[in-house]
Amino acid sequence: MQHAQSRLEFIPQRFNPVVLRLAQWLLPILLRFRLRPWLPAGISRIQVKNAEILAELYQQFQAGKVRFLMAFRHPEVDDPLCMLYLLSRAVPRVARQQGILLQYPIHSHFIYERGMLLWAGDWLGWFFSNLGGTPIRRGKRLDKLGIQNARNLFANAKMPIAVAPEGATNGHSGIVSPLEPGVAQFGFWCVEDLQKANRSEEVLIVPIALQYSYVKPPWAKLDWLLSKLEADCGLPVKTIGRSETANPEEIHYPRLLRLAEHLLTEMEGFYQRFYHQHLAAIDHELEARGNANEILMARLHRLQDTALKVAEQYFKLQPQGNFIDRCRRLEEAGWSYIYREDVSDINALPPFQRGLADWVAAEAELRMRHMRLVETFIAVTGTYVKEKPTPERFAETALLIFDMIARTRNNTKLPGRPRLGWRQALITVGQPISVTERWAKSQSDRRAVRVGVTELTKELHQALEQLIKT
Repeated sequence: MQHAQSRLEFIPQRFNPVVLRLAQWLLPILLRFRLRPWLPAGISRIQVKNAEILAELYQQFQAGKVRFLMAFRHPEVDDPLCMLYLLSRAVPRVARQQGILLQYPIHSHFIYERGMLLWAGDWLGWFFSNLGGTPIRRGKRLDKLGIQNARNLFANAKMPIAVAPEGATNGHSGIVSPLEPGVAQFGFWCVEDLQKANRSEEVLIVPIALQYSYVKPPWAKLDWLLSKLEADCGLPVKTIGRSETANPEEIHYPRLLRLAEHLLTEMEGFYQRFYHQHLAAIDHELEARGNANEILMARLHRLQDTALKVAEQYFKLQPQGNFIDRCRRLEEAGWSYIYREDVSDINALPPFQRGLADWVAAEAELRMRHMRLVETFIAVTGTYVKEKPTPERFAETALLIFDMIARTRNNTKLPGRPRLGWRQALITVGQPISVTERWAKSQSDRRAVRVGVTELTKELHQALEQLIKT
């Protein structure tokens, strides 16, 4: 973004059944090709567990007995398509099999992050709006309009609502990122709104896990991707002989470690030399243990902290909270420099003032790129691949490295990831969590409410973690 823009306008939801039917009709094509017909390596199969839970909940919802929110895992950008499959295919099929009578369409409103439209285009805003989506600015301290609309939909809409409580993709099917407290807070607000209206529906949160795996282990494509990354980094490209193909995980793991070590060293030097950052020494006890994975993670966390400080210093922000909190604050600070709420019509500015506004916007965008690098590795751990060296975990980690390198090379738009092979998705619906019960226990004072929201968020996190382990 090299030019200042007008403020980000709120896009109200305008659910249109015709658009929903079109999306449902196109779903098989979107799953397999994702709008890239020259790369047929999308999702070929989706398995759903416990869809009957949602079928029964929809029946109770339509009977006016419950209100519920679907809190789904968000590892990949394909998750919304899988959720559409769950509601438009799996739930109706199970309902028919079990004789559960439902009113159609079986669909949901959903909350999406307003920033998605910045890289996807305005057409996506129209599409989401007509599918029943409502936007929220995740980094904004108080997005009153977004919160009010989502809160009203949860309590009063003719369909339930769906939210990704992690707030963003983390690229890991086997790791649940820290959850943002908004889902639990929306649940408490919904109970309050129903109580004020003298309504007796029970409020529930339904955890839903999404995981992806390859139909066939893509070791050959992984070798190609790792070779590309090695070449991009200026490292010698590893050549695998025929005798080494029997145990590819033993060959590829050292390559991942070498790439990680090289990139960390390069980025540490980059921030020390050009941004004059001092890197704190690694803990002596950690170095004495000599565990390469632990040392790499300590260096990664130090580097993430340094990158965020570079951006925070520019925007005059104090480091507060975890890495995710800091990323959100930086995102909002950057947007305030690019999407100018203090200017009614950016195109009406005199040329000199417009030039200064563009200058500020370009600088803000550049500073936000430090934050984007941190976001890329927000869920990375030192043991994710080692503890379970599956082709999926190798691929997830290699693709994150691809994203990181691509961000440094491309100043305009992140290039599409390489397709490594056909994938299959597993959707697991968990047991609903009663918000109404927990709300009743937290009404003594405001502190009790905050504690209640925190505990509910932890319980939801544990439920999602349990679902991806089963």
